[in-house]
Order: sequence, then structure tokens, then C-alpha cells
Amino acid sequence: MPGLVPCGQAFNQTRQLYLATNLAVAQTHWSRLRGLLGASAGDFRNGCGLWIRPCRGVHTLAMRFPIDVVYLDPDGTVVHLERELRPWRFAPVRMQAASVLELPQNTVASTGTALGDTIEIKMKEDV
Repeated sequence: MPGLVPCGQAFNQTRQLYLATNLAVAQTHWSRLRGLLGASAGDFRNGCGLWIRPCRGVHTLAMRFPIDVVYLDPDGTVVHLERELRPWRFAPVRMQAASVLELPQNTVASTGTALGDTIEIKMKEDV
């Protein structure tokens, strides 16, 4: 992920499965705007993730590969899912979301992540 350093993990407490073990965070205006632009599917493989906060919706303009998007409320509860969001699309805005996780395509399906699941985000400074 160009310009972003993985420094955390996203764990689905409900399913007892990791969504991302190489999680980067985008929390500045510039990093949130840039997101995964410039990344390739090879840069964003299984285990990778981008946590965007604050965030209520995303786009995949100028991206070259589909992603899964998990919307989280302030408590880490999944409030919306977008599976395999293709390039050049806008995902819906969800006002109850406080942040989103961008994950490699098929992560939601392979982990069984569903609405209402609780996701725990741990960053290196939290450990």
C-alpha cells in the first residue's frame, strides 16, 4: 500500500477470525483521500487491510481491482458490507458508520463476516 505502513490487525470477535493482520490506517485528510489509489492487487493481498477513520463511505475511482468494504460503528459493530466493490464505483454512505475497513476481495465471504459482528482493531500503539 503506497505510502502507508501496516501497523495493526482487524479481528472479527464474533467469528474468531482475522480479517487483516497487516492493517494500515488512513486518518489524515490526505491519507483518507488517497486510500488505495496507486496500489496493485499484488500490493493488497490476503491479510492486508486499510482502516479509514473517520469515514462513512468510499469510492474506487482510479483503482484497478475490486475490494471488500466493512463499515463499522463507533463500537466496532458491522453496520454495512460491500462485497467485491469493483473499480470506478461509489459505495453508499452510511451515517451510522464511524470508520470503514477496506479488505481484499472475498475476505468477507471467506471469513463469514456479517452484519452485527464485532470487529476489534488493534494498532501497535494499543499493544
